[in-house]
Amino acid sequence: MEISQIKITPDAYEPFHLAQGHRVGDLLFISGQTAIRDDGKLIGIGDFDAQAQKAFENLDKVLKAGGSSLKNVVKVTIMLRDMGNFNKIVKLRSKYFTAPYPADTIFEVSTLFSPDALIEIEAVAVADEVADWKK
Repeated sequence: MEISQIKITPDAYEPFHLAQGHRVGDLLFISGQTAIRDDGKLIGIGDFDAQAQKAFENLDKVLKAGGSSLKNVVKVTIMLRDMGNFNKIVKLRSKYFTAPYPADTIFEVSTLFSPDALIEIEAVAVADEVADWKK
């Protein structure tokens, strides 16, 4: 089975020696996505809503680069700096995912890659029926 790295341009993760994700056959394994812009700068300092929206947008971008989409996510892991935002995550799940909703693990962490980062989302998805996703 072929393993292919999912690449986006520009790739803010490259300096840290990690992949945005990998496609293994028809499965995509996506690294944790946060609220960073293309230049690697964190947005929405102190603003959970802005950071969550950007994290979901970044997740969608990487999924599409790998030949999938948010509708094909089967598992997410969401790390929060504050579980007080749990109800916001429930609303965001209905905004970005559709039924049947993905399996999910949500937990609170003391910090993420930056002390100002408030959310990180990693995912496993199934590829769309697109044989030429690398093009």
